[in-house]
Amino acid sequence: MFIQKIKCKKVNKMFNPKNHIIKGLNKGIRLDGRKTEDYREVELEYGVSKTAEGSAKVKIGDTEVIAGAKLLVGTPYPDAPDSGTLMVNVELLPLSSPRFESGPPSIEAIELARVVDRGIRESKEVDIKQLCITKGEKVWIISIDVCTINDAGNLLDASALAAIAAIKDARFPEFDGEKVDYKKLTDKPLPIKRFPIAVTVLKIGDHYVVDPLREEEECAGARLTVTNTGDDIICALQKGGDLPLTSEDVDKMVGLATEKSKYLKKFL
Repeated sequence: MFIQKIKCKKVNKMFNPKNHIIKGLNKGIRLDGRKTEDYREVELEYGVSKTAEGSAKVKIGDTEVIAGAKLLVGTPYPDAPDSGTLMVNVELLPLSSPRFESGPPSIEAIELARVVDRGIRESKEVDIKQLCITKGEKVWIISIDVCTINDAGNLLDASALAAIAAIKDARFPEFDGEKVDYKKLTDKPLPIKRFPIAVTVLKIGDHYVVDPLREEEECAGARLTVTNTGDDIICALQKGGDLPLTSEDVDKMVGLATEKSKYLKKFL
């Protein structure tokens, strides 16, 4: 009987994932082989929910989210009696990541919802005045719910794209002035003016990265989510991360995000 001796190398207990990722970026290589400005494969599917007036599923690599748009009749805000309203809610489901827990919305979920909501509002995507039914009494309310199915990084871009797609897919239900019949949808779409696209850029070391993996997000010093109306007009910015960004950083990140927004818009 022969016994083979195997020499084992000592494991470096001081292994730093960030240093490993930066070394790869210095050589132009990311963890999955992409370049810094490359997106993973993007898939968009409409009409994935039978109970929502509009819905969509977005996959960016292994990251997957579902968004649904529900149309409700309610009263307008006192300071906007002739305008409908729009709201966004995000559910970070535990099935999508061990980081997420059941219960009240986490800070991450609240931030994600606000970024998506702000991009839609500030872009004036939906003509909310056309959502008015009776001035001061009744308006349409667009409620958008985003649910995460799998978190493999870049939930921000995936959620924003899914929300926009759900709005595009939505159709008004029949309404007789008193009651809404959700079993009967009309052919009338929402009054959409434009499609805002959100692109998140990370700064890792001296490198700018789009469509980050979850491992890259954990190593990033800062991030910037740029929402573009599609005609090179920026309508919203959201900065994240602990490290500051210089004006030069912002210029480069905004430029990269603007360029990539044209790529994502193709999927709509």
